[in-house]
Amino acid sequence: MAKVLTTRAENYAQWYNDLVIKADLAENSAVRGCMVIKPYGYAIWEKMQAELDRMFKETDHVNAYFPLFIPKSFFSKEANHVEGFAKECAVVTHYRLKNDPEGKGVVVDETAKLEEELIIRPTSETIIWNTYKNWIQSYRDLPLLINQWANVVRWEMRTRLFLRTTEFLWQEGHTAHATENEAVEETLKILNIYSDFAQEYLGVPVIKGVKTENEKFAGAIDTYCIEALMQDGKALQAGTSHFLGQNFAKAFDVKYATKEGKEEHVWATSWGVTTRLIGALIMAHSDDKGLVLPPKLAPFQVVIVPIYRKPDEYERTCKRAHEIKKELKALGISVKVDDRDTHKPGWKFAEYELKGVPVRLAIGPRDLENNTVEVSRRDNLTKDFISQDGIAAYLSDLLDEIQENIFSKALKFRDENIREANTWDEFLELLDTGGFISAHWDGTAETEKAIQEQTKATIRCIPMDAKQENGVCIKSGKPSNQRVLFAKAY
Repeated sequence: MAKVLTTRAENYAQWYNDLVIKADLAENSAVRGCMVIKPYGYAIWEKMQAELDRMFKETDHVNAYFPLFIPKSFFSKEANHVEGFAKECAVVTHYRLKNDPEGKGVVVDETAKLEEELIIRPTSETIIWNTYKNWIQSYRDLPLLINQWANVVRWEMRTRLFLRTTEFLWQEGHTAHATENEAVEETLKILNIYSDFAQEYLGVPVIKGVKTENEKFAGAIDTYCIEALMQDGKALQAGTSHFLGQNFAKAFDVKYATKEGKEEHVWATSWGVTTRLIGALIMAHSDDKGLVLPPKLAPFQVVIVPIYRKPDEYERTCKRAHEIKKELKALGISVKVDDRDTHKPGWKFAEYELKGVPVRLAIGPRDLENNTVEVSRRDNLTKDFISQDGIAAYLSDLLDEIQENIFSKALKFRDENIREANTWDEFLELLDTGGFISAHWDGTAETEKAIQEQTKATIRCIPMDAKQENGVCIKSGKPSNQRVLFAKAY
C-alpha cells in the first residue's frame, strides 16, 4: 500500500485530516460543518459509551432522554446562559414546506410559522430544569441523578472532524441535590470519573483543574475540567463538570420541601464529554503510519491474517485462524479473522496498521508445521514468533502491556512538555515550542484577555494540585499566589 498520509512533520493538521478519512473513521457530510461517523469510528464511540455508561451507573446515575427542541423563552430565564450560547444557536421558525408555485423546488410555507421559535439544543439545562420542576417537590425526591446520551448543535464557523463540528454526539449529566456540599461532591466525583476514563481507557494523561471566570461554562458557578496535551503541543479540553449552584433552580423555580417543612431551591450540576474524545485518541497516540489504538477502545483488539498460496493451504490456515479466534474470544478478546481471498496479505497488513489494530497475527503453512504464529504489535511495530500453545493467555497479557505502554509514552511526552516561565520573555519563547506553560497570573480577567489577544494562548486551567507559591504575574507584574497552566488549544 502506497503512502496515504501526510506526515506530522510536514503538516500536522493535514496529517490529522488524512488519518480520520483514510482510516475510515469519519467524513464530511453534505451539510457544511457536519460529519458522517463511519462504522469503524462509531465502533470506537460505542466502546467509549459502554465504559462511561457503566461508570455512571455504578455511581447510581440513570439514563433518560429530553427533547431536541427548546422553546426560545427558556433561554432568557438564565442571563449568563443565553449570553454564552446565543451566537451558536440554530433556530426553527417554521414547521412546513410547500412546492414553489414558480416550479423552483420547495419553499418555506409562511402560513406555518411557529408561535414560539424553537432552539435546536446546544445543551439541555433549560429544558431539563423546566422538567425537573414537575419531578421535585420534597427532599425525598433528591438527589436526582440523570444522564442523557444525545446529539447537540452549536453553529461553528471553523470546523474539523471530531474536534469541532456543528453537530456532535455527547453525554450530558444533570443532577439536583438538597445541599451545596452534595452538589460540589457530585461535580468532583464526575471529574474523577472523566479523569479515570481518559487515563485508563483512552491512555491519555490529563490534568484536573478549575476554569477561570472567563473560561467557565455559561451559567455555572465553577467549571472543573480535564486538560490533555496533543503531540503538536496544543492542549485539548477533554471533559468538563460544572457546579451550577442554584442558578437554574431559581430561574425555573425548582424548590423542594426540607425535612423541617421549609422550601428551598435545589443545588445543581451538569457535566459532559463528546465525540471529540476520538480526536484526542487520534492526536495523542497515532503516528505517520496511521492510528495507534489503545486495546480497551479498539473495535477489535486482534486481527488474524491467514497466509497461503494454494487452495489447500488457504483451507488449513483459515481453519486454524478460526480455532485461535475461538480461544481468544473465550478470554473476552475481540478478534477478526480476515480470510478474504480478494486481497493479498501485504495489503491487509498495511490496512490494519493504518487502522491501528493493537495486535496482528499472521499464520501460514510453516507456522502450522512449527506450531507458531507471528505476532506484530502496533504500538512499537515489533514482531515475534510465539508458540500457539497458550497463545490466548499470552495475548491477554500482551494487550494489557500495550495499553500501559501507550499511556506511559503519552505521559512521558506530557510531563516533558510542561515548563515554567517566570518572565514575559520566557513565556513568549516557550510558547513557540508548544506544550503547557506553568506561570503566575494576577487573577484578573483583564490580564487573561490581554495575554490571549497578544499570543492566542489561554489559561487551560488552575490545576487542582497546584501548590500555593508567591510570585508575580508574567504579564502585569502584580502579586500572585499560585501558577496556572497556559497553552494554545484546540
